[in-house]
Amino acid sequence: MDRNTEQPCYEASVRVRYAETDQMGVVHHANYLVWFEIGRVELMRQLGFDYKRMELEDECQIVVVEVSSRYKAPAHYDDELVIRTQVKTLRGFLLKFGYEVIRKADGKLLCTGETTHVVCDKNMQKRTLPEKYASRFRSLSLEHMG
Repeated sequence: MDRNTEQPCYEASVRVRYAETDQMGVVHHANYLVWFEIGRVELMRQLGFDYKRMELEDECQIVVVEVSSRYKAPAHYDDELVIRTQVKTLRGFLLKFGYEVIRKADGKLLCTGETTHVVCDKNMQKRTLPEKYASRFRSLSLEHMG
């Protein structure tokens, strides 16, 4: 994610729980994937819809097919973190999000990541994203920014 872009980021906050740390007192890497999901869900809420209703009312699921993350500095127990989420790409049935995880106390960038999703129906068949969602995501997509 380019921190200098004018593309909007949506933010969510979490506080590191003791159970999320390992024997060394560092957050286990798998927790970042959970925080990416928190960021995605919050982005959708801030756009005016929620994932649960999207699944139930429109039989539309956003299935994770690829994840990448780059760990830059450790997070520790009781750190308050900010998850910044952006829509990077929306093309047909593919949707990509970008993430930054930042420690609130000092603004330190701890992790960056991306998730790629395939839009599917309830039978896990690829489908296009309904326009009522696509138009909102498209308005935020890096590919559609001037």
